[in-house]
Amino acid sequence: MRISVSSDMAAGVADALVADLRRRGHHVLAHGALNPGDGDDRDDWAWASEAAARDVAEGRADQAVVCCWTGTGASIAANKVPGVRAALCADAYTATGARRWNDANALALSLRVVSEPLLAEILDAWFEGRPSEEADDRANVAHVDTIARS
Repeated sequence: MRISVSSDMAAGVADALVADLRRRGHHVLAHGALNPGDGDDRDDWAWASEAAARDVAEGRADQAVVCCWTGTGASIAANKVPGVRAALCADAYTATGARRWNDANALALSLRVVSEPLLAEILDAWFEGRPSEEADDRANVAHVDTIARS
């Protein structure tokens, strides 16, 4: 799977995240502080998260993982890109629910509170999760898309 990853700093679990994704066999597209060789790629959370989210929206990536100190800013920025549903997850249960009920295609993480063992649990849940086929769940996801267009 192609995963676009962004972080505004190479701190906390940022480097471990990229290593874990590659270990799982994913192709990683890096943005922000995770891509220091690209002078056109800003490290700031809003720009880096937008770049990762646009990769998903424009088909260059299947999913994204966006990070900043709290994860909140990264989530907000990613959710501004049409077609992206970013979920800030601090535990495996939330990651499972975000995939199941919200069909989230971008995972937002806090560099401050997520440890490496917790990161592994969250990623396990995220990648094992599948979007619900229940009519009410699909209707909610479809409604979110109409909200974004209005």
